Amino acid sequence: MSATIKDIANKVGVAPSTVSRVLSNKTKYYNSLTAEKVKKAAEELGYKKNQAAVELVKRESNVIAAVVSSVKTNFAGEIIDGIQEEALKHGYDLIVVYAGSADSDEQKRALLTVIERPVMGILLLSIALGEDNLKLLKESQIPYCFLSMAFDDNRPFISSDDEEVGYKATKLLIDKGHRKIGLAGIDKFPYTGRLRLQGYKKALDEAGIVFQEDWIQTGDYSYLSGEKAMDQYGKDTDLTGIVAVSDMVAIGLLNKARNLGLNVPGDLSIVSIDGTEMCRIVQPQLTSISQNFFEMGKSGVQRIEDIKKHKKLVNLQQMIPTRIEERQSTTQKENLTYF
Repeated sequence: MSATIKDIANKVGVAPSTVSRVLSNKTKYYNSLTAEKVKKAAEELGYKKNQAAVELVKRESNVIAAVVSSVKTNFAGEIIDGIQEEALKHGYDLIVVYAGSADSDEQKRALLTVIERPVMGILLLSIALGEDNLKLLKESQIPYCFLSMAFDDNRPFISSDDEEVGYKATKLLIDKGHRKIGLAGIDKFPYTGRLRLQGYKKALDEAGIVFQEDWIQTGDYSYLSGEKAMDQYGKDTDLTGIVAVSDMVAIGLLNKARNLGLNVPGDLSIVSIDGTEMCRIVQPQLTSISQNFFEMGKSGVQRIEDIKKHKKLVNLQQMIPTRIEERQSTTQKENLTYF
């Protein structure tokens, strides 16, 4: 069997996309030393260019790839629905690849799965890439955009304002008379978790409430994180309200609270962040700060379409508005009975 681009990449220690650019005489994103190493390895391995594959790559692609975090949350489905609807309008196909949220190797495998195929754009759903993988993505020269995650640098994204989301959820409970408010299931990594924590603390500070470290329970936005958080708070918690950083965390809190003999919202009010259909199919239904995930998906495809048409990205970063939806899991602190 003849050598492949991947074989050369493994031998030299660079990305397959870099080998492809060197062998195609594209000059961006590598230096002369790298080019020399790649060409030498190609010669040693007896690499022969597959002309049929070259012609396939040159053919204009109509495929959009969605790279999805494998963390067990449920909002990705709504984003994919939005991507699918908008893609169909333009005659595009969609492929979906799953990757670990913070595992660098899993992220790299997912990216290579996409990059090594002819795709017109890549949409990354709630994934914070490490520096090496971000470099790999940029070097591919394929248009990309992050969805449901905002960044401090110039990476293109479409997301909710996570600081505002944390602020809104906390202030809703404060406005209902709660003064001891937890924040459950939040991640330790930058971006989403950090911004929601900032919003949470901002609302407490404005209300003159002294923040306490044990009000925070970390996690990964999953159902299990909600259960673990409620276990840590315990049956005798002095909290009267909790902000859950995802619907799955909120349901984990809700079910564990019931197991501990606590009434929601009589003993404990819960506000969820996300607002997917899960909020409406549990009892009591969950009050939420609802994000428009469907619109994020649609806007992501429109972003790729804009790049295709204009060869550049004008609107680099976009915030999608959120809304408060009050349901049954919150009550005024004075009202201790749930009907």
